[in-house]
This record gives sequence, structure tokens and C-alpha cells, in this order.
Amino acid sequence: MIPISDDNPTRQTPIVTWSIIALCVGVFLWELSFDEQQFEAMIRSLGFTPRDFFGRGGGGEWLTILTSMFLHGGLMHLGGNMLYLWIFGNNVEDAMGHARYLIFYLVCGTAAALGQAIAEPGTTIPMVGASGAISGVLGAYVLIYPRARITVLIPLGIILYPAKISAVFVVGFWFVLQLISAAMADANAPGVAWLAHVGGFVAGALLTPLLSQYPLLGRHYRGPWG
Repeated sequence: MIPISDDNPTRQTPIVTWSIIALCVGVFLWELSFDEQQFEAMIRSLGFTPRDFFGRGGGGEWLTILTSMFLHGGLMHLGGNMLYLWIFGNNVEDAMGHARYLIFYLVCGTAAALGQAIAEPGTTIPMVGASGAISGVLGAYVLIYPRARITVLIPLGIILYPAKISAVFVVGFWFVLQLISAAMADANAPGVAWLAHVGGFVAGALLTPLLSQYPLLGRHYRGPWG
């Protein structure tokens, strides 16, 4: 399933979500200025590498947790992450308020990186991308708006069939895929940091009761007109 929109209105302008999207896009445009060798060196320097973190553990290694959240390995990587953030981030920001949402986002991204590092401390492949933090956003969204209707595209052969499905099923299906993918992944091969997604999601679910101004489990949700 590919989510493309939701029917969940917001009460305030999601300035933090929009700013994060703009920053990620701006950083990606900066990345395009590098040749292949320079790009690899930059990823090595600003991406988060578990073995370096546990081997050196200085302030610079902690800083790469932050810088890695705004780097992406390609246009599809960036586009997929920003699509999810665009759909789900505005409502979570609405429920938490701007300042708490920003703290929430960064803490979830940090938890995601550390979760991957603790599970695979010897990994020498740098981690980049906003997906760990966005996984936390998904964890919050499904707790606050489980009944919100998400428009998704379901691949049926060569046809993408549109359907509206409750957030609890969309996000639940996504989370199960992360668990399965994490179980099957080779820690020594380049690819998606699935455990970071799981860690970010769990962090988001745990933090949401502390930060959300809305009641959980959709008790306030009345649909697009309520």
C-alpha cells in the first residue's frame, strides 16, 4: 500500500513539518553538487556509523545522529520519506504543538539510530535518512488518529487501485512489514536500516502519551467535518 493523503484536517499551520521537509530537500540539492567520490566521503563524514559511534563515541559521533536525519541517498529515498512526513506529520504536530513536536521528532530520530546501533554495533555502513524519525511520527499518528481515513494506492498487477483505509490498518501493515524486513535483512549488506524504523516507531508510541495535547485512540476524532 502506498499512502497518498488523509482526510484528517489540522487546526494550525504545520510550520515545523514544512520546515523539516524544506530542509531535507535543500540538503538533497546540496548533495547533488558532489561528484561520486565527494558524495561518498560526505556520507562517511555526516552519516551515522554504529561502529564509529561505539569505537570513538565523541561529540562528533553524537552530532552525526542529527546530521544523518537530513541526508538521503537518492531521489526515491527522499521522495518516499517526505511523502510520509507530508501526510502524517502535520496532524501529529497539530496534536503536540510546534515545540513539543520538534523535540519529539528529533528524539525519535535519535532513538531510531541508537536502536539500530545497539542491535548491530559492528556495522560500518553509514546510516542516513529521515525514516527513523518519521517512523516515530507514524507511531504517534496511529495512537492519536487510529480511525482517520488514509487514501492508499494498492498495486494490483500493473494497476494502482485507490482505496480509503483506517490509519490503524495502514500503519499496522507498514509496521509488520518493517518487522519482517528487519528479521530477513543482512546486517553487513547496504540497504534499509529496518531496525531503525522499528526503534523510531516504538519511541514515538512511548512518547506520544507524554506529549500529545489530544486524547489517544481517536476519542477526539470526528472525521473531516467534525
